[in-house]
Amino acid sequence: MKVLSQPGLKSHDARRWQSGPHLRISIEYLNAVFDFLEQSDIRMYRMSSDLAPYITHPDLPQFRTQIRESARELDALGARANQIGLRLSFHPSQYIVMNSPDRTLRRQSMKDLAAQAEILDRMNLGPEAVLIIHVGGAYEDKCAALDRWIDCYRDLPEPARRRLVLENDDTRFSAADVLHVHDRTGVPLVFDIHHHQCWNPERLPWRPALERFLSTWPQGVRPKVHFSSPRTQAREMVRTNRKTGKKETILLPPTWTAHADYIHPFDFIRFARETSDLDFDIMLEAKAKDLAVQRLRRDLLCYAPELLIRFAS
Repeated sequence: MKVLSQPGLKSHDARRWQSGPHLRISIEYLNAVFDFLEQSDIRMYRMSSDLAPYITHPDLPQFRTQIRESARELDALGARANQIGLRLSFHPSQYIVMNSPDRTLRRQSMKDLAAQAEILDRMNLGPEAVLIIHVGGAYEDKCAALDRWIDCYRDLPEPARRRLVLENDDTRFSAADVLHVHDRTGVPLVFDIHHHQCWNPERLPWRPALERFLSTWPQGVRPKVHFSSPRTQAREMVRTNRKTGKKETILLPPTWTAHADYIHPFDFIRFARETSDLDFDIMLEAKAKDLAVQRLRRDLLCYAPELLIRFAS
């Protein structure tokens, strides 16, 4: 995750392969990010899924030993995170698709997940450090797509399977769908309240669904929940006018599945108050990233200061 309030901070080594990027460089960048997070009293951070560049690229074998070569640095980075109480996770990229009909893509996805799990293990992070993933595509046969995901999950190496958690999405696989996957695999579930509002064809009430999701986590591991606000701005679209042949900009209604830059404070306050008897981490998903966290804190101080104790970090 980029730190928008400090443009000079990099989340990972993003150089092209010709320049020889390396996990060690990403770790140096992360140490600077950790300094910022500690100073800002932010205790949860989503690391870039590109932390180890080209680590599993099939045509670039020279990058495959990065994790082993960075073992000492990863151990030190994890010790630092544990010392300052920083809770870390990965959200693997959209290119990791466990239920693809393409066996090659599934195998590649398994390698990527295994590499990210190895990073978390070498950092000696606890079980709260997870890989948060979606089911993937429906591919015109939703039942078969779910079955492929379950088969792929069972074939994962133990470290990746141990750290993997599944999230409901906003267009294909609902809370009911991922609960079905949990019943067949035992995989823990991350409840995304925004996604549930966008895609809930079974009409599951959100509070019982949330409670069922929380119960999927192992005893002693604090569950994670995603919270975001829908983007409400009109969308600008440039198109060619059929009559004049000239380019024109038109305004389209918002797409409710899109995330807003900031978190709507009154929606968040209502959600927090209605779940005050439950214990979980809330991961904010907002385009403004750390700026959204800082703004929400100011909003809570203004409108619901009692919640600052619960969501101090």
